[in-house]
Amino acid sequence: MDFQFSAQHDLLRKSVREFAGGAIAPRVAHMEETDEVPWDIYKEMAKQMYMGILIPKEFGGTAFGNLARMIMLEEVGRVSAAVAMALQIFHLGTAPIIDFGNEAQKKKYLPALAKGESLSTIAVTEATGGSDPTGIQSTAKLQGDSYILNGRKCFITHSHVAEVMTIMAKTGEGPKGFSAFIVEKSFPGFKPGRKEKKFGLHGCNTGEMAMENCAVPRENLLANEGDGLKVSMAGISEVGRAGMAGVGLGVINACLEASVKFANERILGGKPISQHQGIQWMISDIYMDLEASRLLAYRAAWMRDQKMRCDSDMAMAKFYATEAAVRCAKKAVDIHGGYGYMMEYPVQRYYRDAEILIASAGTSEIQRIVMARKALTSFK
Repeated sequence: MDFQFSAQHDLLRKSVREFAGGAIAPRVAHMEETDEVPWDIYKEMAKQMYMGILIPKEFGGTAFGNLARMIMLEEVGRVSAAVAMALQIFHLGTAPIIDFGNEAQKKKYLPALAKGESLSTIAVTEATGGSDPTGIQSTAKLQGDSYILNGRKCFITHSHVAEVMTIMAKTGEGPKGFSAFIVEKSFPGFKPGRKEKKFGLHGCNTGEMAMENCAVPRENLLANEGDGLKVSMAGISEVGRAGMAGVGLGVINACLEASVKFANERILGGKPISQHQGIQWMISDIYMDLEASRLLAYRAAWMRDQKMRCDSDMAMAKFYATEAAVRCAKKAVDIHGGYGYMMEYPVQRYYRDAEILIASAGTSEIQRIVMARKALTSFK
């Protein structure tokens, strides 16, 4: 069992850390104040080939893989969970095309996505169905050479900025009554709805999407009619959940660094508070959560690179890393005392950003169901 990263992975971590510190860190305060999407950062990440990390080389990507992606998301998330979330949702939006698209679909969409010329997302969640995707009510009916989509999606990252979307809609009844489609923002009948105002992840767009007699060419059906659940859930369970774990790693990392720095600099009773056992225990808890989360997350990513089944492993990594991010952010705020509540200290942002990680790509309760299903069949 080898826990060493390759020289390529080490170089990737170093370069992403330098990029995040130089290009993203100076923009965080502005993003927090304005909630503006940092387009220039996205474009620069595309030049660095961050967008194409999962896209095959023949379509303009690097195909560096899931382990490399986890490294990337941790390092970006360490500086900005909002930018890391935007990046991971982009990867999630491209995954269905990579894994289920035909040759024509891949040639049409993947090169532009790899270059960052287009942003992508996936839209499954509705008011009537999120954790239970079979509850969605959006419909798609074949009329001639087009599917006519009607419905409304909510809580969609990149809702107002994505040009290419994977959208799931009902084409029949029962589990096989759902299909997935590649939808372009320019298609008649598609329009963004309400833009959400979140208390965290400022600079990462979230909102609604509406389809009103939206005509989608028949050739934009992903896989076969009736494969919608398979297409959507494969991406969410193995790319979306891995991405949330990666963002969680970044938040925990940031919490540890900020807490150690503050504890060493804050003097009370004539000595740094880092010398107080109570503070040491909280810091040790954050450190342990970081290392445990890393082991789970990197192992699950490695398993996907080896083409091993890893749905329960991804669920475990996502559950632990996102729950740990909230725990660690709370401890970081506590370590800072009254300063932790002040906007000038970043730990309050870590706390706000961490909360949404639990609900995204399946709540913790859903992850428990996935893990329990594996345990009940494996340990009879």
